[in-house]
Amino acid sequence: MALAATTDGERVQAPKLPFYRHLYFQVITAIILGAAVGHMFPEWGSSLKPLGDGFIALVKMIIAPVIFLTVATGIAGMKDMTAVGSVAGKAFVYFLFFSTIALIIGLVVANVVQPGAGLNIDPASLDTTAVAAYAETAEEQTISAFLLGIIPTTLFSALTSGSILQVLLIAILSGVAIATTRPHSDLVFDVLGSFNEVIFKLVHMLMKFAPIGAFGAIAFTIGEFGIGSLASLAALVATFYLTSLLFVLVVLGTVARLAGFTIFGLIKYLREELLLVLGTSSSEAALPSLMEKMEIAGCRKTVVGLVVPTGYSFNLDGTNIYMTLAALFIAQAVGIELSLGEQITLVLVAMISSKGAAGVTGAGFVILAATLSVIPSVPVAGMALILGIDRFMSECRALTNFIGNAVATIVVAKWENALDTQRLAAAMAGNPMPLPEADIEHHERTGPYSEGMAAVVGEVP
Repeated sequence: MALAATTDGERVQAPKLPFYRHLYFQVITAIILGAAVGHMFPEWGSSLKPLGDGFIALVKMIIAPVIFLTVATGIAGMKDMTAVGSVAGKAFVYFLFFSTIALIIGLVVANVVQPGAGLNIDPASLDTTAVAAYAETAEEQTISAFLLGIIPTTLFSALTSGSILQVLLIAILSGVAIATTRPHSDLVFDVLGSFNEVIFKLVHMLMKFAPIGAFGAIAFTIGEFGIGSLASLAALVATFYLTSLLFVLVVLGTVARLAGFTIFGLIKYLREELLLVLGTSSSEAALPSLMEKMEIAGCRKTVVGLVVPTGYSFNLDGTNIYMTLAALFIAQAVGIELSLGEQITLVLVAMISSKGAAGVTGAGFVILAATLSVIPSVPVAGMALILGIDRFMSECRALTNFIGNAVATIVVAKWENALDTQRLAAAMAGNPMPLPEADIEHHERTGPYSEGMAAVVGEVP
């Protein structure tokens, strides 16, 4: 029996769902079936791409209002506005440190394992047509353009532009404005709180289509590229997956232990979202559910609203590992040996380019193109070597990014004394708790813990 919450803050027993009604079981089944269809019927599998694209589009449709309402109502309910700056500052310190660690780990592993050594490929023999578009996009990315791009054209265009950072900016400004004009803004506050309930109900409705999206996306990937395409570059793929796994278990696992939880408990808690990310190769597909689950796990609403969306642009651990590892793989494959100075330059450039390409379609490849363009000794044309397997590596990038942002949210909440450790422990154990009575009034105003929120962990029918 699972614990659910009522409006009076008491715990009630909710009947446990049969295994086949859990989202994680349905997504696992869909992934297996999709892989089988893609392998046995490649043409049919390739034609199922719209299923995956359609589901991702549905989720992206709801991301902007989820971020806006969560952040705006969270900030509006705060008494101390300086806390907003404190959360943002600590989050960026965390992002910068661990993003750099990820870049260095990718660099070290590439030097030790040398997955591209011995291939002896002539860059002139590569077909660069497919990577030309990524290189052109990379050239357009500058720091000034990135910063100006955070500012939307109008107040409302941020909600339709698809830019997470634009939505975040408007949400923060709106939350501060509402908080500093109360009680005159009480009506606006209450309306946004009601909208918050409706939007998260819509999120739960859309998640029912997750197995269909995962089925289509996996069928397309296997059908279009084929498992056989992995064979020629198996060393790179295996090195990247193992490196990412070690980063999650060792680096993030140590951080989690110091923060009072285990990485395995977090992975189990987020298993549905992780399977969804695996199936769709998109961490954005699980962003709304991640925000909701982090609050259920005891992180204050404001911390969740600021850290999670910002982390999706600035805390890309998996992408950072991929960048330095792939860059050195290309250099090794074409027989170029980078000096220590060039490798340090590679890390420094990657630190900047990874932020400048935030939110760009195909960001992993765009960032790699931008980084290689600054290191003249490594030909950008070498990206053609890994284009065919990039889709298989994108799942690992997305999973690592997703777990990294979940860990970051809990850690920043702990730094801010905005973490309910009892609720965190209960969530990690699979028994999410209702909000403490002291928080009931606040969450009734800014987005209450409802049965719908408990349902996202698959325990309430």
